[in-house]
Amino acid sequence: MNIQPRSFDHPDAVKLNDQVQLEYAERYGDEGDVTPLAPSMFRPPRGLYLLAYDESGAPVATGGWRAQDQNEEGYLDGDAELKRMFVIPESRGRGLARRILAALEADARAAGRTRMVLETGDQQPEAIALYTSSGYTPCEKFGYYRTYESSRCFAIPLQES
Repeated sequence: MNIQPRSFDHPDAVKLNDQVQLEYAERYGDEGDVTPLAPSMFRPPRGLYLLAYDESGAPVATGGWRAQDQNEEGYLDGDAELKRMFVIPESRGRGLARRILAALEADARAAGRTRMVLETGDQQPEAIALYTSSGYTPCEKFGYYRTYESSRCFAIPLQES
């Protein structure tokens, strides 16, 4: 696998984002994730967006982080928020999500972020299993979906205490 930084509006990123939105709609019976996102949110040094490509050059996985600081949505100063972690169904089970997660954590740590946070939903048990097996623990709800019963929020420290 070849993991490359890309813009959130890169055609391959848009293609995979469309696929993950369809999956969210299937799992939750709605229009998908409507969290406001813009390409500028993932620009270094306050973010990063990654795409993984298979041997044929096809995009198969994606993920990004964006900087957050204390605000009315429940974020804390120094937060790095994971967004759009996704592996196409045909490429699941190969460790791609773990590789992208590790790269995003390392980049956010290097950028001085102190905590990685993420929001997922109760209809995504595979995501919850990935994050909990990677050391993430439940945390206070934050973000666009913080008032939703189905929302599940997790965090892991990025800096040594």
